[in-house]
Amino acid sequence: MTTQTEVRLVTIDLSFHRAASGVDRSILADHGVPVTETVAPHEKAFEQLRDGSADMLCSAWLPDSHGVYFAPMADEFEKVTVLYRPYAYWGVPDYVPGDVVSTIHDLRKPEAVVRMEKRIQGIGPGAGISRFSRTAITQYALAESGYYFENGTLEDCVDAYEEAVRLGKWIVVPLWKPQFLHEKYTIRQLKDPLGVMGGADEATLVARHSLMQQLPVNAVFELRSTYPGNEEVSRLDYLISRDELDPLDAARTLPRRVTLIAWVRKSPSPQFEN
Repeated sequence: MTTQTEVRLVTIDLSFHRAASGVDRSILADHGVPVTETVAPHEKAFEQLRDGSADMLCSAWLPDSHGVYFAPMADEFEKVTVLYRPYAYWGVPDYVPGDVVSTIHDLRKPEAVVRMEKRIQGIGPGAGISRFSRTAITQYALAESGYYFENGTLEDCVDAYEEAVRLGKWIVVPLWKPQFLHEKYTIRQLKDPLGVMGGADEATLVARHSLMQQLPVNAVFELRSTYPGNEEVSRLDYLISRDELDPLDAARTLPRRVTLIAWVRKSPSPQFEN
């Protein structure tokens, strides 16, 4: 491949996906590979892979959250690297007493019902956390206590949580790690005895086989070796979402690339909160 060959990258249109894609773009830029990036909602991003208008996606949460989108075309693509290991959960502010609400079941306790906001404000309908949340409403019979899940934008979800915290209200936030709210707030994960939230996924950079065969060898090595991990992606997400850094500039704040390479596969599995 010459340095003029272009990578058509599609990034799922959420800030933490843009944080991870900034890392990938910085690697490609360092090796002289031009990148054209588009951003799209979950379903649309995978449609771009399927219809050939994109050759690389950042990032597919596999196997649980995005497997339904990726599995039908998986044979055409390579799992280049796992960038971090995300997981979805419902959480509450740390001032909600743990002896009152520690599990999703506990949301039906009378003392929780009387205090808790009933609207559970989520993000787009195609996100794994949105599918899991709709299932939770049903499986935990929460509608009987007045709870309901509502799709919206990431800003809707974040704003609802931050406004509730500002007022000291009890609220459930359908969230995931990594995400920039964790840089500012202590959010207690609710136990999920029915297992509706899925397990830890692998946030995977996927690329068409034909593209990987054309990229410079050193670029391929570096892409395969890069593992920023949950904590760094959360930090980059905060820089992008709150400090308004461009994702590429945020990625430049990471330790030197040799350090990233040394991290590969050494990060422990996510530690789920109690």
